[in-house]
Amino acid sequence: MGYWDIPEGTACVQKTWISTQLGTALGMVGSAYHLVAVQPESTMAGLQRATNITVTMATMGAVFGMATCLSAQARDAPDDPFNYFIGGCASGIFIGARTHSAMTGTSACLGLGVLAFYTKVGKTEGWKLAGAPVR
Repeated sequence: MGYWDIPEGTACVQKTWISTQLGTALGMVGSAYHLVAVQPESTMAGLQRATNITVTMATMGAVFGMATCLSAQARDAPDDPFNYFIGGCASGIFIGARTHSAMTGTSACLGLGVLAFYTKVGKTEGWKLAGAPVR
């Protein structure tokens, strides 16, 4: 089962696990690109950097999954896109705490919240990012 196959506001642990796995995968890919673009001084420095990026992204996925699901339960509005805004904002706040910067946290909260909100709206309304291939 995928993330979108589970009804909103139910199976919070399963939804959090799925979003954590996605965050981990994105963190691994992102850290690989970062290591290629900015060469570390040593193997240990590279390993530390890759671990730091991957764990941060995995945590962001977990925070998003849990905050989205719990807000759907608490607000008793499971399909409301605002739940996704809350999850995205919570992930942004985590980034602010991680960087020790209120401005980074505020910006990430708004940016990730709006991105998650419109992702949910697009999924609900059937938006397509790309059409069928042209022949």
